[in-house]
Amino acid sequence: MSKAFTSIKQGLREAIAHQSGKAKGVKTYTHSDVDVQALRQRIGLTQEQFAAKFGISLGTLRHWERGDRKPHGPALVLLRVIDKNGRAVLRALA
Repeated sequence: MSKAFTSIKQGLREAIAHQSGKAKGVKTYTHSDVDVQALRQRIGLTQEQFAAKFGISLGTLRHWERGDRKPHGPALVLLRVIDKNGRAVLRALA
């Protein structure tokens, strides 16, 4: 067997063990939700300003703030970075 096959096989075994609760020492990543409305208000921007500055559609922002939808993927990453250091992100975008 090739090294690639052996590696894939081992990874699958680990994934199956993890899924069934038998794996120990497995690192998993869980994300916490971002309160988009609180974040926007803390930065001091209106919905229109926030959406325009960060390239988010106004409709999407409103859905996030109402809780109809949750940000995910790159949008969630951007919101987390804004949450940690919003002013730095604003300076980088200026």
